[in-house]
Amino acid sequence: MNKTTLIRNATIVNDGEIFTADVFIKDGFIDKINKSGIEISADIVIDAKGKYLLPGVIDDQVHFREPGLTQKGEIYTEAKAAVAGGVTSFMEMPNTFPAATTIELLEQKYARAKECSLANYSFFMGASNSNLDELLRVNEKEVCGVKIFMGSSTGVMLVDNQKALENIFANVQTLIATHCEDDSIIKANADRLKQKFGEDISLKYHPIIRSAEACYSSSSYAVDLAKKFNTRLHILHISTAKELELFSNDVSLNEKRITSEACIHHLWFCDEDYETKGNYIKWNPAIKTAADRDAIFAALLDGKIDVVATDHAPHTLEEKQQKYFNAASGGPLVQHSLQAMLQFYQQQKISLEKVVEKMCHNPAILFNVDRRGFVKEGFYADLVLVNLNKSYTVSKENILYKCGWSPFEGTTFNSTIEKTFVNGNLVFDNGEFEEEKKGMRLKFLR
Repeated sequence: MNKTTLIRNATIVNDGEIFTADVFIKDGFIDKINKSGIEISADIVIDAKGKYLLPGVIDDQVHFREPGLTQKGEIYTEAKAAVAGGVTSFMEMPNTFPAATTIELLEQKYARAKECSLANYSFFMGASNSNLDELLRVNEKEVCGVKIFMGSSTGVMLVDNQKALENIFANVQTLIATHCEDDSIIKANADRLKQKFGEDISLKYHPIIRSAEACYSSSSYAVDLAKKFNTRLHILHISTAKELELFSNDVSLNEKRITSEACIHHLWFCDEDYETKGNYIKWNPAIKTAADRDAIFAALLDGKIDVVATDHAPHTLEEKQQKYFNAASGGPLVQHSLQAMLQFYQQQKISLEKVVEKMCHNPAILFNVDRRGFVKEGFYADLVLVNLNKSYTVSKENILYKCGWSPFEGTTFNSTIEKTFVNGNLVFDNGEFEEEKKGMRLKFLR
């Protein structure tokens, strides 16, 4: 049986409000919230005066690398890093080995997460050019969505057949999430630069090879297909100002059929950082100009972009320390995403309410997650207690990813994640973990 917990004097950020209240947690749920205080006995009592209590972050795009790529990361290690960063639920991508392109392979990932994940979990079903029958078997109440790599993938995960794409968009009823880059444009750009410089190309050309044109060509095609077939489309990791014209902010999130996501690295870094960060900030889609970064941030604030995620994608140091064409793309971010967004708040670029909206509320609304993403009575007690006045420097000693590195190494954040509750269990407490109880499979109200 779960322990009861009473959190006193917390400054709660929820649903556009900031207020002080007590919170009582019972049987894994938020049982009571009272601004006047709660007088009740509890197994655990926490005085949260001066601290901020947020809903647990829901990260809708991670790569935890299991099965088959566990030299990079595992569900256990990466979920542990997630809860240390205030991320209580994740949605993981299908490009593992083997790829999750059948219901049987997908369910094997769920079984593994049930054994070892400290965070709540869901896994995307992967699309291929030939698995429409499997996609149609997906239970949308049990699975977050279907993932299509419309570029930037290899083998069965690249869906590049026009008829297959049309059939998927026309027939799949659940949410479709897409990685959008046009591989033909990328290849032409790479070939042109190889002719000029040979194989040893500088990383500064990454956003020129994986260009804004390549992103927009693919994203606009996805939007056209979604409009044609009235598909529920979610475009991942927007990286260009040009793509923002594809999205609207004139209806509520509940009414949108086409939604979009920004990732931490596209909000934090720009192409000027390649000189100092090198391959550690090599992602697909590429980090682009400061103007692109600033436009994405503005779109986040005005509602054209709906959620913030990480695209957490660890690689070994050896895989990163290669020359440009051989260096792996992607990096680990899930442990520090909330701290990065809180840093933007402290730089007066975004409000606390908006941080919570984009990282907690909107992912829950967008994916119809059952009773998560808010600090509300009757909801699961997925909660994060943060200290906005305690600095935290990222170092090799406190990085929890299996890969052992972070693009934020050496960065000092002004905030510290102190406690994380998952389903009412205090799984992370000032650097210490309670690992007896594992996270739950996310359910979806569709």
